[in-house]
Amino acid sequence: MQHSKPTAEQHNRTRAESSETKATMAAPALAFAIAILAHSSVVMGAAGAAADPATPDTRNFTVPSAPSTAKAKGPVTYVFGDSMSDVGNNNYFPMSLAKSNYPWYGIDYPGRESTGRFTNGKTIGDYMADKLGAPSPPPFLSLSLAGKDVLGGVNFASGGAGILNETGVYFVQYLSFDEQITCFETVKRAMIAKIGKEAAEAAVNAALFQIGLGSNDYINNFLQPFMADGTTYTHDQFIRLLITTLDRQFKRLYGLGARKVVFNGLAPLGCIPSQRVRSTDGKCLGNVNAYALQFNAAAKKLLDGMNAKLPGAQMALADCYSVVMELVQHPEKHGFTTAHTSCCNVDTEVGGLCLPNTRPCRDRGAFVFWDAYHTSDAANKVIADRLWADMMASAGHGGGGASAPPLAGASSPAAAPAPAPFPSEDY
Repeated sequence: MQHSKPTAEQHNRTRAESSETKATMAAPALAFAIAILAHSSVVMGAAGAAADPATPDTRNFTVPSAPSTAKAKGPVTYVFGDSMSDVGNNNYFPMSLAKSNYPWYGIDYPGRESTGRFTNGKTIGDYMADKLGAPSPPPFLSLSLAGKDVLGGVNFASGGAGILNETGVYFVQYLSFDEQITCFETVKRAMIAKIGKEAAEAAVNAALFQIGLGSNDYINNFLQPFMADGTTYTHDQFIRLLITTLDRQFKRLYGLGARKVVFNGLAPLGCIPSQRVRSTDGKCLGNVNAYALQFNAAAKKLLDGMNAKLPGAQMALADCYSVVMELVQHPEKHGFTTAHTSCCNVDTEVGGLCLPNTRPCRDRGAFVFWDAYHTSDAANKVIADRLWADMMASAGHGGGGASAPPLAGASSPAAAPAPAPFPSEDY
């Protein structure tokens, strides 16, 4: 069943709300693992997780799960985000300019199907779902709200989306983060109608909310000369705008029942192919990477403050920056040969996407990046493996490995030093 986007009136109202107060930022950080493992309702049994010899045994750990009334298979997750997390929502927008439902996308996905994922295979979220022993949540716009589909987790992510509603406007049709939250509100109402208010509330409280946004606010907004935000604000002002907006959005989700939230920090955006082609020597843009680090620090402070202020809140920042930077700086350590360019089409003049009339590289598993903006299936698996290992290490259950960088907010005594504020461009 296809659903329409929230109305223009709703869209304008959510934009107007962005001036609400900022969060107090003072509490100690929570580890990434806490948001996933602590205070949940069931223990995963042997049948609850797929066997994976490369990852720790999680059968003794509690994981987010809906009450039995929800009839869900495995932990329930709700995914919000952009094209890094989109699993097909934009397919339902006929006018959207942010689509990937055509070859060569999906060439390494099961069935070699172009599902709307912006990579050649699985997303990071798909691989994390595998580790949690749960199916990857389906796209919201594919669901019938009258059916049982809404009880097992939903993916609201939409290519082109950002934290700010003005981000991505030139993609024409997409779901902004505010609109994604409105869609979740619709799902919750459907859950209440199906299983009752108490059971629905318990299911939402126990679920894991995975959120990955912010890249487009830079790549397709602040860093674009034709977008007003880049000329209206200094970067410090832009950070404040992003964090103030996130504060309102997270509080809105909290009001709808979200308690366990993992927010993916920005990767080193200056190292993605679309940015490297802008440099004179083809190397990473240090100033853009510095922006990402500054945003991550501010987002972490916001989440820490919410944990201190909001009863039951378990919100954490996943350190995607360190993981992706490791792949960029040392691709050979992880089985890759190429990290400076993409397997398919780095030409940002024609969108930087892997169009049907282009030809991808022969060895897709050797490239960190699939197109000018998105990591490859092989890289997504490595990233998910590292985030999972860090989660286990942060929780004190082992399996992280001494060399694994801690996630932002981890309080492990063996924590590695944070990346330098202004990364070197000499690689």
